[in-house]
Amino acid sequence: MKIKVRVSHEEDTKYAFLICKKIKESAKIRGTGIAKKDPEYIKSKMIHGNAVIAFCDERLAGFSYLEIFHNEEFVVNSGLIVFPEFRKKGLAKIIKIEIFKLSRKKFPNSKIFSITTSNTVIKINTELGFNPVTFSELTHSEEFWKGCQSCANFDILTRNQRKMCLCTGLLYNPNTDKHKKDRNYFLSIGDKIVLAYSGGLDTSYCLKYLIQEKYEVHTVIINTGGFKKEELDKIEERALSIGSKSHKTIDAIEEYYQNCIKYLIFGNILKNNTYPLSVSSERIFQAIKIAQYATYIQAKAIAHGSTGAGNDQIRFDIAFQIICPDKITLSPIRDMKVSRKEEIEYLKNKGVSICWDQTKYSINKGIWGTSIGGKETLTSYHDFPEEAYLTKLRRKKSENLELEFEKGELVSVNKEKGNAINNIIKIEKIASEFAIGRGIHIGDTILGIKGRVAFEASAAIIIIKAHHLLEKHILTKWQLYWKEQLSNWYGMLLHEAQYLDPVMRDIEKFLKSTQERLTGTVDIILYPYRFHLVGIKSKFDLMTSSNMAQYGEMNYAWTAEDVKGFTKILSNQMKMYHNLNKKNHD
Repeated sequence: MKIKVRVSHEEDTKYAFLICKKIKESAKIRGTGIAKKDPEYIKSKMIHGNAVIAFCDERLAGFSYLEIFHNEEFVVNSGLIVFPEFRKKGLAKIIKIEIFKLSRKKFPNSKIFSITTSNTVIKINTELGFNPVTFSELTHSEEFWKGCQSCANFDILTRNQRKMCLCTGLLYNPNTDKHKKDRNYFLSIGDKIVLAYSGGLDTSYCLKYLIQEKYEVHTVIINTGGFKKEELDKIEERALSIGSKSHKTIDAIEEYYQNCIKYLIFGNILKNNTYPLSVSSERIFQAIKIAQYATYIQAKAIAHGSTGAGNDQIRFDIAFQIICPDKITLSPIRDMKVSRKEEIEYLKNKGVSICWDQTKYSINKGIWGTSIGGKETLTSYHDFPEEAYLTKLRRKKSENLELEFEKGELVSVNKEKGNAINNIIKIEKIASEFAIGRGIHIGDTILGIKGRVAFEASAAIIIIKAHHLLEKHILTKWQLYWKEQLSNWYGMLLHEAQYLDPVMRDIEKFLKSTQERLTGTVDIILYPYRFHLVGIKSKFDLMTSSNMAQYGEMNYAWTAEDVKGFTKILSNQMKMYHNLNKKNHD
């Protein structure tokens, strides 16, 4: 069941009579509560955005509104109704939370109160920070108390001079010491929000929605590679045209390489021996830079366009909570469960005329590879079509490629020196014409479900495989073994949003120490759709630098008797085990 609770608007007035009818029926069944509501009054609340309305599977399911008294000293949350067929689904709590948030947003300094006989509502309000109070602490407005006249228990209220009734009075006072601290956790009209903006449908929807909610929205994009200047310019133009107060492009490619890609190479990290963590490794650095920017411009909240079904929401949320815990995190699409179709319709109605339907595939392109999602990756059996990949086969004749590493870092391509980032880009340009580095990754998401994604990452795959070959020649058996164990952990923790855990710095120190001798060249041959590792040259090659022996040929460092003694000692424990086993069977 899809539940959607939102602030009301003028088009909702068509529901006013039905809502009033449901409130009356509910009060009659309970034998208490305000039974009579004026449809015209409810309509006015809807038109002015002073109500929330709930839908389940697009059917009207519930409602609540707010009223203001004593020049905004008091706000009351009233008229809560959940239609009978939608009860016991947690909808009342969602509506109460949303009307409370709306009250705090529009009237941040007002006291909010509620009177109710419902134990469920009392519990929800208590969780929100309300405290039980006497009626004397609530509004003295005659207009408010007059509204109780249609309640079956109104005579009890009048007999007690409005000091008590069957209802419990609940009050949220933002000016108490306890709730003064909570003010930072609620947004008000005009508050500054930083939105992580990519220029796509999801973040464009978030931008327009937050502007319509009357927030001051500033967009930012973090370039960790994969964008051309004209693409970044187009994204900025789109953000400003939709209504962003400002737009910022932050280059983080060098930081991304130094703090992450370098260690992915050192560790030869391929998720499930397949995927080079192209997108998952980027997100944490984008989140860190966004959090830093939000702090710099003193934003009150940070927003992102993640849905509720993917990994990125976790990566963004965790980074924001750690780096800037004072900021509110917003994710409109996740929070409101908005579908792609609803996003497109909303933007169209708000005058944002961009054709989003042309894109059949979601694409995330970065310096360490490109991930591609489509209808095929939502199944376990459909192959990914050739036309869906960004790069096409353009070269069919084989080509040689030489990579040179110094202390584990890529320093030259085909004997041309360059920094690591430029070398990665150069390899990508060469190898992508052979359509190398394609694959489909199936893995476990942070949320516990299986996920499937297509990718192309020619540079990442070639560099990792070449680096690994060089390591096989240079590192010892136990270095290789323990590197593999820790590298697998590093990749998994990075994928699962644990980059900021200090254990990651510990593993990085270990990985770096293993690269001290990792210097040499690797020869490769590129073919259509594949590549072949020819061999390596290094002064630290343990295979060629030894004068002890040649595998399978001749040895110079031991005698036949030495080997006989070695095998005798090496097999001691196995012989003991099998001898004991034999005695027990006899």
